[in-house]
Amino acid sequence: MQLTIRARLTILYFAVLAASFFAFFWICDFGFQRSIETTVNDASRGNLESVRKVIEASLPQGVPKVQQQLTQLSSLWANGAIFEVASADGEWLFRSARFLSPEFALPAIPPAGVSFLTNNLEMRQYQIARERLLIGGKTFLIDAAVPTEPFDQALDNFRLIEKEFLPLLVILASLLGYWLGGRALAPVNRIIQSAEEVGVQSLSRRLELPCAKDELRRLTETLNAMLDRIESSVKRITQFTADASHDLRTPLSLIRTNAELALRRPRTESEYRATLSRILASSEESAQLIEQLLTLARADAGATQLNLKVAPLLPVLLDACQQARLWAQAKGLDFQDSLPSEPLTVHMDARAMERLLLTLLDNAVKYTSAGGTVRLRGHSDERHAIVEIADSGIGIAESDLPYIFDRFYRADQARSREVPGSGLGLAIARWIADGHNATIDVESSMGNGALFRVRVPLAGAAASAEALPKTLEPPVESAV
Repeated sequence: MQLTIRARLTILYFAVLAASFFAFFWICDFGFQRSIETTVNDASRGNLESVRKVIEASLPQGVPKVQQQLTQLSSLWANGAIFEVASADGEWLFRSARFLSPEFALPAIPPAGVSFLTNNLEMRQYQIARERLLIGGKTFLIDAAVPTEPFDQALDNFRLIEKEFLPLLVILASLLGYWLGGRALAPVNRIIQSAEEVGVQSLSRRLELPCAKDELRRLTETLNAMLDRIESSVKRITQFTADASHDLRTPLSLIRTNAELALRRPRTESEYRATLSRILASSEESAQLIEQLLTLARADAGATQLNLKVAPLLPVLLDACQQARLWAQAKGLDFQDSLPSEPLTVHMDARAMERLLLTLLDNAVKYTSAGGTVRLRGHSDERHAIVEIADSGIGIAESDLPYIFDRFYRADQARSREVPGSGLGLAIARWIADGHNATIDVESSMGNGALFRVRVPLAGAAASAEALPKTLEPPVESAV
């Protein structure tokens, strides 16, 4: 059975209180006993001293005078204190009646010093102090006894009170702790109730912050921050799904429309070939979009890994330039490249890096009109290999620059319907760059083309220490 926090706190509180009270009363009981023992021993020792003084004062006047004075002293003692005095040869000078009890027998007196023992005299317990004294050249044996019954009764009363009130105190304190636990956990219950009311349709709701600036307030703030992230993620997923559905619907609709038109009546071979060409183009567009979606989906799930190795960047630049030159020629563009003489050794996944560069080159070719220019330049500084891709195309508006790497984002002019694309290429490019600890910067304005600059840490640079093979997390896209 799983107990609630309140119940567990109460049980813990009960155990701690019970142990504390038990320890407290045990210490008090022990101290009480030691105090009684000390008090009784001091009283017995004081009585021995009184008897010694009487003997010293009356001994010069003879033994009968000593006996007379001891008898008078015995009548003066209160609270049941008694004593007895004997000479060295065993003759009793004075002896209280209770010492005459037949069952009473004292052990031998030690040679020197005071000794204490406890014994019963006529059913009453006494603490007896014994001492051998040398007075006026004569040896005397003295026993002084003090009754312990009053002290024992006080100790018994204390123990009785302890037995009666200790359980009651623990129970009352535990009930108080249970009530206080409920009061302390009341804000937690309110947080739970508020959290239960938050659902997919009400992700904008937030938990009410407690007034006190304590751990519960920090917990509430953390939960609200988590809800902010969840709401943002759900919005991005919703937007992602809507955009993907929209971008997939267009080529699929074209495929269906062309197929339906081709089947309505017999057509010539050239008409069928034209229709099949349109279907093939739409299919390729759909396949490319699906491939990009799968890439990002695997990245979101953390299932995509880049195999980063120390390799020269120059061969990747050469391959990218070769492909870009073909694209530029097909569109009537002038392609220029300026490659370094050194290999530019970096930590990279060659295939992923080539895909990043081809994505940027493809965009440069797409958004540059016939007769324009696309340039690729590779160089390095002390810590980075730098690749710059520039075009003389239509450019990007300043208001669009913060969002061009977001998924499905297409600027109103730079990514118009006349230029095919899904708006996922730059998002994938940034994800690849992040996986290489690289950065992508862009400079552009409307009508003046665009410049994309990729900085990749060199293998010998300190920054490359972080560029180890790892599972990548994709860049967070904005719901624009």
